[in-house]
Amino acid sequence: MLTSTPMAKPSLSAMSNVPEPVMKVNSFDRLSAGMIAFVFGLILVVIGILLWWASTRVEKPTFLVPMEMVEVGGEEDGAPDETLQIESPEDPNENPSPTEEVLEEAELTDFVEDVVELADVATQQVNAIPISQPGTPGSAVGTGRKRLGNGPGNSIPNEERWFIRYSDKASVDEYAKQLDYFGIEMGALIPSGQLILMSNMSAGSPKKTTKSSGKGETRLYMTWQAGNRKAADETLFKKINVDVSDAILFHFYPKKTEQMLLQLEYDYAKRKASEIRRTYFVVAKKGSGYQFVVTRQTYLR
Repeated sequence: MLTSTPMAKPSLSAMSNVPEPVMKVNSFDRLSAGMIAFVFGLILVVIGILLWWASTRVEKPTFLVPMEMVEVGGEEDGAPDETLQIESPEDPNENPSPTEEVLEEAELTDFVEDVVELADVATQQVNAIPISQPGTPGSAVGTGRKRLGNGPGNSIPNEERWFIRYSDKASVDEYAKQLDYFGIEMGALIPSGQLILMSNMSAGSPKKTTKSSGKGETRLYMTWQAGNRKAADETLFKKINVDVSDAILFHFYPKKTEQMLLQLEYDYAKRKASEIRRTYFVVAKKGSGYQFVVTRQTYLR
């Protein structure tokens, strides 16, 4: 016969002798913490080495393209003791005419370049037309001095070689900030002969300077050939209450900006200015400022 005996309950004194669970750091935890600390320390050391290298390294010297002084022709009214060499044509009825050129370029820059080339060709052809007059053939001998104009020389002047395009999509305020960023000063030659200069165009009240003429101005200057930004110049001049609808507008570039354009022109294809016919620039955004970018070049040889 099976009998059951009730189990006795443990006493409070017996329960107090049972050890409580304790959390402690074992060897695996120590190893993991040591590895993490080592990795973080290694990262800090590498960052310190990079900072030390960046602060002590020698900067690469910048190659500066020398600015060339180009002689721009002879005396406007000629020399007092100079006579022209005039030859009569063999056939008085002969009258050559310039060759017609057809413009078929779609891009604005190509169109501008073709117009300039056509003007050069037309000038050469007009100069080549003999001058006829009644009487005996002329026999006066010229002095052989350089003619008025650019002509053949070391290189084409910067203001005739460079084409700079500002985006037509940018606002007038953005356009003014671009001009101020490069230190460009705007000028207007009004019919009275005065030259009105304006700087700090992005401010609410631009700085205005008036000169009796443009004599003595040696900075590089550019004039408009195409595009819609000329209207933006007229808008900016209204800030100083000047009507430039009948004026000739200029952009005057400081020497520092001109040197920068020379450097960019050379870096594009590593060719000298004397070999370049045209260089085309555009203005692009760069961080909080702007930069000139060369888009293409054409060459003399």
